[in-house]
Amino acid sequence: MSNQELKTTMRKSIEAVQRNFNTIRTGRANTSLLDRISVEYYGAETPLKSLATITTPDSQTIAIQPFDLASLVSIEKAISISDLGFTPNNDGKIIRINVPPLTEERRKEFCKLASKYAEEGKVALRNIRRDAIERIKKSEKDGDLSEDQSRDEQERIQKETDNFIKDIEKSLSEKESEILKV
Repeated sequence: MSNQELKTTMRKSIEAVQRNFNTIRTGRANTSLLDRISVEYYGAETPLKSLATITTPDSQTIAIQPFDLASLVSIEKAISISDLGFTPNNDGKIIRINVPPLTEERRKEFCKLASKYAEEGKVALRNIRRDAIERIKKSEKDGDLSEDQSRDEQERIQKETDNFIKDIEKSLSEKESEILKV
């Protein structure tokens, strides 16, 4: 695995962690909170963002305006049964969601969730590292690499992994401070 391939694969893991972080609520309304919501639309599970325009008119409200008014009830139902804990208000044209300020207890829960996502990302990075090192050891065993080259490559991979893990930890601390900020 070339250095570029390794970095690209690890970067994808970092992006996945970041997407997960974006779905965690802070004290402000944010359209990315609804990214994981999918709606039953004409018999198929469809992502909410492909069925409606989602905006934040103010810091405590998310407005959802469906492209097809027939999907309004389905969207409302999908939001109600999601794990977000929001109560959608439907006025016949637009669904509004009031995002209440977080309690201290909820903030701590969200910090734990962010830590869980960060740990999943670190595990993914370690798995990528393990696979890359196994390939290098196999190349050494097959005689394609010398022992020194193999050791150098393994050290390079470890350094890359450490750098990406630091990125995840930095993102986690930023997300935690964002969650805890009142």
